[in-house]
Amino acid sequence: MQPTENFVPIPVQIINDNLPFEIRPIQRLCENKESFFNKPQSNNNFKVIWIIKGSGIHYIDLHKSIVEDNFLFLVKPRQVHQLNLIGPAEGYVISFAESFLSIEDQESNSSYHTSLFRLFSAMKGISVRHDVIDMKNIADKMMKEYDSQNLFRAEILRRYFKILLIYITRQLDGKFETVRSTRNMELVQQFMGLLEKNYKEQKMVADYAGMLCVTPNYLNEIVKKTTGFSAGHHIRQRIVLEAKRQATYSGNCMKEIAYFLGFGDMAHFSKFFKNTTGMNFSEFKKEKLIFSEAVSFAN
Repeated sequence: MQPTENFVPIPVQIINDNLPFEIRPIQRLCENKESFFNKPQSNNNFKVIWIIKGSGIHYIDLHKSIVEDNFLFLVKPRQVHQLNLIGPAEGYVISFAESFLSIEDQESNSSYHTSLFRLFSAMKGISVRHDVIDMKNIADKMMKEYDSQNLFRAEILRRYFKILLIYITRQLDGKFETVRSTRNMELVQQFMGLLEKNYKEQKMVADYAGMLCVTPNYLNEIVKKTTGFSAGHHIRQRIVLEAKRQATYSGNCMKEIAYFLGFGDMAHFSKFFKNTTGMNFSEFKKEKLIFSEAVSFAN
């Protein structure tokens, strides 16, 4: 079912999707009064937002975090986030496509991408407690190289950035370990990628199992073993997440959101939302109004 003619998409700011890598100092963004701040935005890249000095509030898919000195926010592709800073700030905003980290050694590349997937899936924010000077030196070198047109510029940026990501994982004090890519992990990553592209049309575990050439039971088992939740759980949560995004950031009514998410029957969508979240859609809309007022006040 297609969305109604009056359907209004989420008014997010789309930032340079075609660039494989970008690093910008927060000070420069503030001075230029760019629209990066105080507006909900989303794109197809990963983002690392490092607040070295500053205060305010950061929202990632309705999750509210207090901005503090030396804090990193990790934003996955297509997540809706909004950064509201109060007063002057210092730091960096790094945006990159996963393909930017590709290297010739396919085995190492697969392992690295697996660890990156786990890091961004597990964490929304990380407190930088040590190696701050070393990390800032690397970020400054990336800025210098990014602003240049030197030979092998992309390769040097890639190497610096991989080192920075290693420093970031070290902030977790052993709670996060890099792992070798396994068939199970690759299957989970493929499933999550397919889910992101097809959640509006495909809502059954069997749909994804067929695409991956495995049985539904096997897919559920592997996804749960790797992530702690079944494939069915991830499907339901992804649909509900988009419903919440639409309810919060657009002016669309429940009927329009239901159609947008592929529900031909509004009653079916309402029941699905209630069973998955524990509250009905109108209750969430009321909470959404409070959230919107809080965001506006923060601006």
